[in-house]
Amino acid sequence: MSSSSKKSKTLDSEKGQHLFYQMLLIRRFEDKSAEQYTKGKIRGFLHLYVGEEAVAVGVIQALTEEDNILSTYREHGHALARGMEPGGIMAEMYGKQEGCSRGRGGSMHLFDASRRFFGGNAIVCSHLPMAVGMALASKKQKKNQITCCFFGEGAAAEGEFHEAMNLAALWEVPVLFVCENNQYAMGTAIQYSHAVLEIEKKGAAYGIESTAVNGMDLMAVMDATDKAVDKIRKTGKPYFLVCNTYRFRAHSMFDAELYRDKKEVEEWKKADPIPAFQDYLLKQKLITKTELEKISARVDKEVQEASDFAEAGTWEPLEDLTKFVYSEK
Repeated sequence: MSSSSKKSKTLDSEKGQHLFYQMLLIRRFEDKSAEQYTKGKIRGFLHLYVGEEAVAVGVIQALTEEDNILSTYREHGHALARGMEPGGIMAEMYGKQEGCSRGRGGSMHLFDASRRFFGGNAIVCSHLPMAVGMALASKKQKKNQITCCFFGEGAAAEGEFHEAMNLAALWEVPVLFVCENNQYAMGTAIQYSHAVLEIEKKGAAYGIESTAVNGMDLMAVMDATDKAVDKIRKTGKPYFLVCNTYRFRAHSMFDAELYRDKKEVEEWKKADPIPAFQDYLLKQKLITKTELEKISARVDKEVQEASDFAEAGTWEPLEDLTKFVYSEK
């Protein structure tokens, strides 16, 4: 087990600007989603990723197009970092049939097989055994393929977590377990749900190599993930990466957020990964203020276009209500 927060990875201007664009896109997409939710355009549950952008972007940049990704119900950031279209995601949250899941899944069930993004899974920890199964299939088919599975620290207290870790180690399958430890499982602080607060120590029980990293530091996440992915590809064995991060918004739009002090939230916001990475790019002369303005304008345009696309979308006809309930012959 080890802990890392070093900026040992080097970037060129093009990649650095692309990573900044991805994080800013996630942030402003989520802000727009919150706005549309308050207007009644988006209904049901909505769990936002604001504050955790460095994890999705830092991890997914290390994966190839052939690798699999599974996520939780807080998955908008992962979907955007994977390259899914903002319009398709927003339309899905609107419940429109132009959405990535035809409007049937909503915020918690984003899916895009063409990008090997297999959900949005709403039941806590349900996708960890699925990830092990997908990784086992890759191994049996002799594919050079990693299955990356994102989950929160709340899932690490569930039985399926231990079952999945045990089988992944037993079968030696190429799965990257990524725990996004944002300190609160819904409204329960980590010290009230875990006897051992260093989540990465759980990997040792199954002989799985584990690393903890500052999830608010994009460069640190990238460096740790690159090393983890390289190790998995060389050995075919699982790896456990814990990204210690924080969500700036409530658990969901329904959450009154009475369980944590506002001063704590403001203190964590001082570690906001987006301005921190922006400052890094400027200091390294990998971006200019003019280029930052262009990226900002591009993101605003794309987020507005996504909202407009969802607004213009269509409702699925009532006669199609039972479609997909049973498989077609």
